[in-house]
Amino acid sequence: MSANHPARWWHKLDDGRIQCDLCPRDCKLHEGQRGLCFVRMVEGDRMVLTTYGRSSGFCIDPIEKKPLNHFYPGSSIFSFGTAGCNLACKFCQNWDISKAKDMDRLMDQASPEAIAAAAKAHDCKSVAFTYNDPVVFAEYAMDTADACHALGIKTVAVTAGYMHDQARREFYAKMDAANVDLKGFTDSFYGKLCSGHLQPVLDTLVYLRRETNVWLEITTLLIPGQNDTGEELTALSRWVFNELGADVPLHFSAFHPDYKMVDVPPTPSATLSRARSIAMDEGLRYVYTGNVHDPQGETTYCPSCKTPLIERDWYQINTYHLTDDGHCPKCGAAIAGRFEKFTGAFGSRRIPVIMSNFRLRP
Repeated sequence: MSANHPARWWHKLDDGRIQCDLCPRDCKLHEGQRGLCFVRMVEGDRMVLTTYGRSSGFCIDPIEKKPLNHFYPGSSIFSFGTAGCNLACKFCQNWDISKAKDMDRLMDQASPEAIAAAAKAHDCKSVAFTYNDPVVFAEYAMDTADACHALGIKTVAVTAGYMHDQARREFYAKMDAANVDLKGFTDSFYGKLCSGHLQPVLDTLVYLRRETNVWLEITTLLIPGQNDTGEELTALSRWVFNELGADVPLHFSAFHPDYKMVDVPPTPSATLSRARSIAMDEGLRYVYTGNVHDPQGETTYCPSCKTPLIERDWYQINTYHLTDDGHCPKCGAAIAGRFEKFTGAFGSRRIPVIMSNFRLRP
């Protein structure tokens, strides 16, 4: 399988360079040059994707690990990523993948049809484009989504949401759910720690919520001293409530020292609990904590009668009380999300998958 696949979303400039139109970086490249993401390159007077069909690995995960708590809870999801990223987050916790520039490290090859076949064979409800940002391998993700949908498998994007409008519309037309990282709520945070801007991410969130049927959840990684003040958390939560609505689940996740921020301490559990309280006080109905052991912050409660409906311990579901169509059995309130008859949870295990048995010729 050729790794260099024709890319979408680019145009030629008058000076002979090619501009990438995928994301707000607008990389302008000469022949042989790569964008900041490192995986989109000018070759033969056109733009190509250098990682099409090549992955950093395949695993089966619980859907709660994405994290998605309201998208077929307890189901398994077939997860994979490639290399590269169009942001440069100093706190990246998958930096060995997202910042990989050695293409030889991506030894696991698979066509979109092979990925769909493997997910089907392992009884996965959905396939996740994750580990690095699927924005940078959008063509591969979109073709894989088509192959998955042909077999009745859902698709999930785990992304920072840093895209231009046209690419955004084409990409999310292929997705069933998304967890978008809202990394902070100031442009200075995005500029200083991510080499990006806040507004394009907000545009993606508003687009997903108002103009698509994609199920949306949001994750914010709280970094001590960077994006965890009460004022910023209140502003973020209020914006989500006003612009996206009370029913969008919001996950506050704990930071662990990594990549270029190893001198910053881990997020205290109390910070996550405080953030959760702030968000709920602003009217959000489903607020969760992550990367810490916090059964209360991991549990889904009925927003009407406060009954615990899905009790979690890390990625393990201990009790499940929702009706098949997603209602509280006690008061009848509808719970936002995508639900079906619950027949048991996949559990918290992570299962690596070897793709050699599923390789199909493209």
